Amino acid sequence: QVQLVESGGGSVQSGGSLRLSCVGSGSPYSRYCMAWFRQAPGKEREGVAVIDSDGWTSYTDSVKGRFTISQGNAKNTLYLQMNSLKPEGTAMYYCAEKYYSGSYCSLSQPLEYTYWGQGTQVTVSS
Repeated sequence: QVQLVESGGGSVQSGGSLRLSCVGSGSPYSRYCMAWFRQAPGKEREGVAVIDSDGWTSYTDSVKGRFTISQGNAKNTLYLQMNSLKPEGTAMYYCAEKYYSGSYCSLSQPLEYTYWGQGTQVTVSS
């Protein structure tokens, strides 16, 4: 059984930083895309950052230069370092995983991701 468990969310002021973690277990994939998505109330789920099993990364434009996605040495932990946070970053943040076919790890198709965590709330105040 695959489990993804996020942590590290909280409340910060604009300009602050948070580091999200996602600990995974039971993944059947040796090649994978692991991503962070976020969803604010009343809005669609948005892809934030993704890393594949080869270490390639991609970010949505609004977080480039401020957020960094990475993995732990054991590859079962996913991180999202978020700096210079803005109020529009307030959302529930989810980690997700899918099989990497070797083509491209998309951030625009959340329904392609097979496994999801329960989310961790990030609130940024102005």
